Amino acid sequence: MLKQHLQFKLSQKLSPQQIQLMKLIQLPTQAFEQRIKQELEENPALETGKAENDAGEDNFDDAYEGDSEGESIAAEDINIDEYLSDDEVPEYRTQANNYSADDDEKSIPYAAGTSFNQYLINQLNTVYLNDQEWAIAEFLVGSVDESGYIRRPLVDMMDDLAFTQNIYVEEETLQRILKIVQELDPPGVAARSLEECLIIQLNRKERTESIELAITILERSFEHFTKKHFKKLLQRHSISEEELKEAILEIEKLNPKPGGSYAGSNKIIEHIVPDFSIRIVEGVLELNLNGRNAPELHVSRQYNNMLEGYKNSKEKTKSQKDTVLFIKQKLDAAKWFIDAIKQRQQTLFITMNAIMEYQKEYFLTGDERKLRPMILKDVADTINMDVSTVSRVANSKYVDTPYGTKLIKEYFSEAMKNEHGEDVSTREIKKILETVIRDEEKKKPLTDDKLAAILKEKGYPIARRTVAKYREQLGISVARLRKQI
Repeated sequence: MLKQHLQFKLSQKLSPQQIQLMKLIQLPTQAFEQRIKQELEENPALETGKAENDAGEDNFDDAYEGDSEGESIAAEDINIDEYLSDDEVPEYRTQANNYSADDDEKSIPYAAGTSFNQYLINQLNTVYLNDQEWAIAEFLVGSVDESGYIRRPLVDMMDDLAFTQNIYVEEETLQRILKIVQELDPPGVAARSLEECLIIQLNRKERTESIELAITILERSFEHFTKKHFKKLLQRHSISEEELKEAILEIEKLNPKPGGSYAGSNKIIEHIVPDFSIRIVEGVLELNLNGRNAPELHVSRQYNNMLEGYKNSKEKTKSQKDTVLFIKQKLDAAKWFIDAIKQRQQTLFITMNAIMEYQKEYFLTGDERKLRPMILKDVADTINMDVSTVSRVANSKYVDTPYGTKLIKEYFSEAMKNEHGEDVSTREIKKILETVIRDEEKKKPLTDDKLAAILKEKGYPIARRTVAKYREQLGISVARLRKQI
C-alpha cells in the first residue's frame, strides 16, 4: 500500500548571477579580458567604450500592453531605463586608487621564428647524405625533444623506421648517422643522456689538461661526480684538489639542456600582468587595481531604439512579442554581467587591501622575516566574506610591489611557536634557513640535524624532518649535493 507523507528540506543554491560572479573573481587580468571579449561577441546588447547619452530618458513601461489573446508582459520586466547608461560615473569608479584613466595597454610583439627541429633540418642540408641516410637523419632530428635530447633507445627507433618508413637499417648504421646529427649546433644536441651530452660539448672544445680530465671523469666516474664523492674521485684518478676543481669548473660551464639555448625556438612566453600594484608614497602604502580590470561597458543604444519602435507600433504581432522577449533576455544578461564586473572590482580591492594592511610591516620594509602568519580565514574574517571568496582572489593573481612582482598566495603561511611562545610565520623560518645555508662553509655543508640545532639556537625549535621539508620547498639539495671542492 502506498503511503503519502510530507518532507521538509532546507537547501541553499547559488543563483546564476552568483555563479557568474564567482567565476569572474577567480580570473586573473588576462583571462578576465578574454572573458569580456567573449561576452561582447555573444551578447549584442553589450558594448564597450563610453556610452552616448542622447535625447533624454524614455520610459517604456507601456511598451507592451497585450495582444489579442490577452497575454501581457509586465511593465517592470521590460523597463529599459535601468539598463541604459547615463552621465553618472559608476560608484566603483570613484573609489580611491581603483582605476586610472592613464593606464595604457602595452603589448609586446613576439617574432615567429623557425622551430628548433627545423633549425636542425636546415643544418642537415650542408651535409652530404644519400636518400636513405637523409631519411634516417631526418627521423632522428624529429626525435629530438625541446631539451635537445633523444630519449628513446636506438632499437626502438629501428623498429619505427621499419614500420613507418619501410627502412631497414642496422644498429651500426643508425649509430653512425646519429653521430652526424650530434655534430649539429647547438653542441650536445641529440644526446641520449646527460653524460653523453656533456662529453659531446667537451669534445668540441680546445683540448687542455682540464678538458681531458673532465672527459675522463665523465666517462669513468660519472656516478661519483653526480653524487659529489670528491674523495673517491681524487683517489681513483690520482689527482690533486686543484686539478679536480679546474675539471669540475669546465663541466659547470656546459649546458645540460642544449635545446634551451636555441633563441629562435617557438616557446610559450608567459607574460605576467599584475592584478594589483602597491606603492609607498611618503611612507604610506597605496594600493591600485590594474585599470584593465575596470572596462567601460554599457548596454547598446540600438536596443533602446528597437523597444521604442515596438512601443510606437500600432499592431503587436506574435513575432514582435518574441523579439521583445529576446531583447529582454539579452538586456538581463548584459545587466547581470556589468553588475558582476562591478562586484568583482570591489571584492578584489577590498580583499587585497585587507592583505596589505595585515602584512603592512612587510610591505613597508620588504623584509620577509616580518611576514605575519596569515591564513585565508584571517582575511575572510576581516572583510566579512567567505573563505572560498578570498581563495579565489588570491589564486593565480599577482601584485606588483617595490620588491618585485609576486603571487598573492605567497603571502599566506601557517604559524609556528618560537621559544617565547609567540606565533611566527613559516616564511620567516624559511628565510632564516635559506640565509644559514647560503652562508655555510661549502666544503662542509650543514646537515639537516645541524640546521635544526642552529634554528633552535636562534629561537625556532623545530624538528629535523620539518627542516628537511622546508629545505625541499625552497628547492635546496641535501648537504652531500651542496658540497663543493
